[in-house]
Amino acid sequence: MELRHLRYFIAVAEEGSLTVAASKVLRTAQPSLSRQMRDLEREVGARLLERKARGIELTAAGRTFLDHARLVLAQVDAAGAAARRAMRPDRKSFVLGFLTGQEMIWLPETLRILQVDMPSTELKVLSQSSPELAADLLRGTVDAAFLRKDDRIPGLAFRSLGREPIVVLMARDHPLATRRAVSPRELAREPFVRPSKKAAPALDTAIDAYAKRVGIRPRTEHEVDDLSMAVSLLASTRSVGLVGHYAVNLLPPTVVARPLQGEVPTMELFLGYKRANNSAVLKRLLSRVDDLIARVSATSPFTPPP
Repeated sequence: MELRHLRYFIAVAEEGSLTVAASKVLRTAQPSLSRQMRDLEREVGARLLERKARGIELTAAGRTFLDHARLVLAQVDAAGAAARRAMRPDRKSFVLGFLTGQEMIWLPETLRILQVDMPSTELKVLSQSSPELAADLLRGTVDAAFLRKDDRIPGLAFRSLGREPIVVLMARDHPLATRRAVSPRELAREPFVRPSKKAAPALDTAIDAYAKRVGIRPRTEHEVDDLSMAVSLLASTRSVGLVGHYAVNLLPPTVVARPLQGEVPTMELFLGYKRANNSAVLKRLLSRVDDLIARVSATSPFTPPP
């Protein structure tokens, strides 16, 4: 079994289509990809994919294999990153990652904590999706990240930072924008812009749980991979979207946020890090997490963890 087989399998699983994975992701011929998937199944000794009229679905064995395949590739990337860092032993830096938009809430206070005692350390900041941040933590290219939790990745640890409410986003001239709060019944009548499961699995799960609890079926018209695309679609269509409150900091004047009526759904944010990371800066940050939470929750709609 070669690493390319794992990469090909992951692409097929994520796209749900041999044709799409071959043409748009892997830039290879579809018959060749099909043949390599059959070779992989023979080598594994289990059927991993179900070929159906609407595309590809993973079998139970395939879902299990997918988690391990992702971990193997992440560990290969981590080995390469570790080797490159070993070539620069004298370079001291600390990389903070943020779920895009959360840096506006958490970065100022985090810097206040770290820069006082670690003036000689170069702090680097990046923003990505939670799945990307989790992968970078495992690779060792990010030291700590503010993200949604992913229990499927071994080797990572998470500290809860609290929960934030989910709000409704819509164009400023949308009829529901006149409401102080939007009811589930009103929400059910609107077309939705939703995050893809690949880019925002935690938000996707939270939306489904909320819809089930209030007895509605969201009518998805657009699926997006990032917040900026969601905002663009909301500004130009009559759709609505559900996101964590942090997104309010990133809205243009053409898009507004409104709270939900009734029991408001929430999402939990975590500080994630690799268990094997012995960085002194990381230890300093972890020792001040409670102080960080107290400072942020005093000015933002975060409910601290119990």
